[in-house]
Amino acid sequence: MNDTPGWASPGSAPSDGPGPGEEGSPAPEDRPSGPPSKWSKEQPPPAQWSAPGAPGPGQSPPPPAPPGQGWGSGRPGGPGGPGGSGGPGGPYGGWGAWQGPPPAAKPGVIPLRPLAVGEILDGAVSTMRTHWRTVLGISLTVAVVTELLVVLLQGLVLNDAADTEALDDPSATVGEVTRALGDTLLSSGVVLVITLLGTIVATALLTMVTSRAVLGRSVTTAEAWQDSRPLLAKLLGLTLLLPLIAVGIVAAGTLPGVLIAAAGSTDAGVSLAVLGGLAAGVVAIWLMVRLSLSSPALMLEKQGVRKSMSRSAKLVQRSWWRVFGIQLLAAVIANVIASIIVIPFTVVAGALSGDSVSSLLDSGTGDVGWTFLIVSGVGQVIGSMLTFPITAGVTVLLYIDQRIRREALDLELARAAGVPGHGTSDAPGSTPGS
Repeated sequence: MNDTPGWASPGSAPSDGPGPGEEGSPAPEDRPSGPPSKWSKEQPPPAQWSAPGAPGPGQSPPPPAPPGQGWGSGRPGGPGGPGGSGGPGGPYGGWGAWQGPPPAAKPGVIPLRPLAVGEILDGAVSTMRTHWRTVLGISLTVAVVTELLVVLLQGLVLNDAADTEALDDPSATVGEVTRALGDTLLSSGVVLVITLLGTIVATALLTMVTSRAVLGRSVTTAEAWQDSRPLLAKLLGLTLLLPLIAVGIVAAGTLPGVLIAAAGSTDAGVSLAVLGGLAAGVVAIWLMVRLSLSSPALMLEKQGVRKSMSRSAKLVQRSWWRVFGIQLLAAVIANVIASIIVIPFTVVAGALSGDSVSSLLDSGTGDVGWTFLIVSGVGQVIGSMLTFPITAGVTVLLYIDQRIRREALDLELARAAGVPGHGTSDAPGSTPGS
């Protein structure tokens, strides 16, 4: 008898009959060597037993099994040769082999599993390609309205109000230079605010479109606007708060050096201000990456500003370098695309307006003609129309990817998309775009 734990002899299951020592079951040592008395006296003659499956007299042998089929083919030492067990359809060519996990469901633009970098970028492009009417319609509308306001403001107000000639005049007084710098900053600030408002609206609408595209659902511009409109004020506050935090950190880092320089130690103060500014800049970049998923968290979870910032910090924790790399790659791609489009339009605008590009750059922000503003504005519109979906889509998909990795959001997304085996789409719980 084998005493190995977990081992049982073939046919020794308790249901086979009484065990040794029980009534009607003789002990092994008492069992007679001949056939039991209950056996029939007419037994087959010796040497006529054949192994199961062996051909009998007058029968032809069965055809051999095809290579790679049958139990144990491909098993080490088995008829299939070296290489491990398996069957047709298995990784090693034999029956009953493990075929790996099934592919992830893909109801929309991304598979519902943790994503690679290329899949995030491809998902953003696929959203723009699959739902191009809504995506390009939103981007084009926002870009046209934004650029129209900038061109009108620049041509009607800022060209006349801004006086930047003192910046190129070596004999200008300190007051004139200060006034020229103020005008330049004011002009740039107004343009920046208009562009920022357009970016916020485009980001809000495209966030809703991308979240629905993940589930394989389309959404119209009106539906996206209806979903995002109640959150635009919070998104505006969040978008303004994040750069203010970064500026405050850098200012706090340079303040000690500035105070020392103002006290009389100029060299030491400048050196300390530079070092403090660099250190504070690193801290600001680190914090901005930690908070970079606040926008989709606010829009898709319908949270407040503070809660969305806390959610972003939690999702980016222990994934800072990955999030930073993907965001940086998306920004580089968007800027390259925008430059490829905007630079030729700027050159053409300079040629049509009679000014060279170098003279336009030297003249600053003041006194540029309508021809230049209109032609260069067309390039800005086309560039924004293509870059808005990329930047917004990558941010949303990166947010979804981090939630899949940390919170198994793929199960909720599959349920919301109606993937078989994951329940119904009416299950409780909120999901992006559901």
